[in-house]
Amino acid sequence: MSKQELVVLDQDAPAACCTGLAGAPLESDRAIELAKQFKALGDPVRLRLLSMIASASRDGGEVCVCELTPAFELSQPTISHHLKLLRQAGLIDCERRGTWVYYWALPDALDGLALFLRTPQAAGAPA
Repeated sequence: MSKQELVVLDQDAPAACCTGLAGAPLESDRAIELAKQFKALGDPVRLRLLSMIASASRDGGEVCVCELTPAFELSQPTISHHLKLLRQAGLIDCERRGTWVYYWALPDALDGLALFLRTPQAAGAPA
């Protein structure tokens, strides 16, 4: 797994990084960070790749690039480019082992996006 230390966010704490879309206007730096992540998700190939990786990562697993490439009618360099953009957006991480690279999702990053998009339910509003 990743050699990075992951920070678990307290969902009840009103941290500035986790203020939802409706909570307060975005600061410029946070908007840039979020735009990078959402832009990475704005491509159907990258969205599918993230879904495949997150599905494998669900129980702490990872997926080899050799398992991802055959699912697409794209060249290996194109798949690598898409994976690089997902990594640069902080949504996945990887580790090279010999000639293969293994990927896993970063749950805190995905949870952070979900928390940002979550809006508070108004009293009496349908769920």
